[in-house]
Order: sequence, then structure tokens, then C-alpha cells
Amino acid sequence: MSRFGTLPRRLAHLVIVLFGITLVTFLLLRLIPGDPALAILGSSYTHTRAVAIDNFLGLNRPIWIQYGLFMGRLFRGNLGFSFFYNLPASTVIGQHIAPTLFLVVYSAVLAAVISFPIGFYAGVRRGGVLDQTSRVFFTLSFAMPAFWLGIILIIVFSVHLHVFPLNGFGSGFTGHLYNLFLPALTIALGFSTVLVRSLRAATIATLQAEFIDTAQMKGIPWTQVLWRHVFRNAVLAVVAVYGVNLAYLISGTVLVENVFALPGLGTLLVSSVADRDYPVVQGVTLLFAVLIVAINLLTDVVQAALDPRVGQEIGE
Repeated sequence: MSRFGTLPRRLAHLVIVLFGITLVTFLLLRLIPGDPALAILGSSYTHTRAVAIDNFLGLNRPIWIQYGLFMGRLFRGNLGFSFFYNLPASTVIGQHIAPTLFLVVYSAVLAAVISFPIGFYAGVRRGGVLDQTSRVFFTLSFAMPAFWLGIILIIVFSVHLHVFPLNGFGSGFTGHLYNLFLPALTIALGFSTVLVRSLRAATIATLQAEFIDTAQMKGIPWTQVLWRHVFRNAVLAVVAVYGVNLAYLISGTVLVENVFALPGLGTLLVSSVADRDYPVVQGVTLLFAVLIVAINLLTDVVQAALDPRVGQEIGE
């Protein structure tokens, strides 16, 4: 079987997963206490206006009919209309997507830059100073809640040292890198804990493999053995861990964005839940779900491309 032979089946599974996510999200939103019409109208609430909004949103119909209307609009690419922003939900989401995507990519790259050298060196120098220090540091950073770690970074680097801004997205590519460094670091430190441990364990296991002894017996310099054989094989073993945790990283941006007051999807999601803005909440949740399942699929594809044995195992 081709290493990519199971891809159509996995795509079908992902479609089923996305369908389940739309159903769960739709039902959970309806369980939130409160009247959406009251949240929308505020002080201008009247019974007539409330009835008009319920009719427009379809909230006066049975729940299964509401879900059917929602899915019908979704298949046409219509996420609904947001009364709070007086814009289509897709437009509102599009206005907030750039900070979140930039933060996700920034955090993922920063986590790789931090964890790959440390994890590899800790595995090579097992029991050394860097190994012991990194284990303690990343364990502590992983144990800290993201909002607490973010607040600590703000107090140290923004309030006292005045090195980085308190909030904001910045302007231009360099401005985004500068303004989002602390939020990205907050996410990357928690992400790096798993990567460092996985790469350290993979490095130790690779060093104990027979082909490493064979390479040394052939007279290959130790530095080349480490780079060509140990590091490449160890990183290959960490690809799945990186992909799975990158999917969790996306959901972690919701909390971090609110701590740093970033104008991204996480902040939009929290405010929209409080405002009972159903179309925006459903659209953002579905977008997060699509990103997560797409990353999981891409991880499988990359693994199969790098190692044919993975594709065979997936197909079994």
C-alpha cells in the first residue's frame, strides 16, 4: 500500500469529526443561560424587538430546525449575521484572524528554537548540568497556568523593565514580532516542556541503537554521527509529538490573548460568549476545529513522507 493510501479514509474521518463538533458547539451554546435578545438590545429592550430578533435568529423554532438552518447556511458559506458588530459573522472573524494565526506560528517556531537544541543536548549529555536545569525549569513553567505565567512576564518585562509593550498587535512584520514576543513566549514555554522531554528521550534511545556503534566503528567523526544519525532520527520521532501539541497550542491562544488584550480570535470568542453572539461563537469554534484537525492530518502526512513505516502502520 502507498504511504499515502489511507489519506482519503482519514479525510472522511475528519469530516465526521467536524460534523460532530458543529453539533456539540450548537447544543452547548443553547445551554448557556440568558436571553440573546436581551444581551443584544440592552437598555433598548422591548418585547416587540426581542420577538423580531428571535424570529431573525430562528430561536423561536425547535432546536433541530435551528440546527438544520445553521448547517444549511454553513454549507453555503454563510456563518450568520452578528447584531453586535452589525456585520456578517465571517467578516467579523476575518478581522480578528491575523493576530491569532501570527501568534500560533510565532509560538510554534519559538518553541522549536527553544526546545530542539536543549532537548538534544540534554539527551547527549544525560545527567549533566543543562539536563538537570532544563528538567526543573520546564517542569515549573509547565505547572504554571498560562495566565499566571503571562502575568509574571508582563510584570517583569513590561511594567518593571519596560522592554516589551503591555498589549497590542503592533504594525508591520517587525512590529508584530516585537509586540507578540511575550504572548508567544508564554505559550512556547508550556509547549517546549513536552518537546524537550520527547526529544531528550528520543536522543537517548537513538544513541543506544546499533547503527550508532556501526557508524563509530567506520571512523565517522562524532560530530557527524550526532548530526546525520542521532539528531535526524531523534527529531523524526518527535514529529508526531510536535504536531499533536501544536493542535493543543491553538486552543491555548484563547486564554493568552485575553491576558495580553490581543485583538485575536480568542478575545473575540470570550466576548462573544458573554454577549450571546451565537453566529460569531459558532464560527470561531468551527474555525479552531478546522485548524486542529488540519494540523493532525498534516502531521500524519509529514510522518508518512519522512518515514514509510509510519504510513504502513497507519494503514494497518
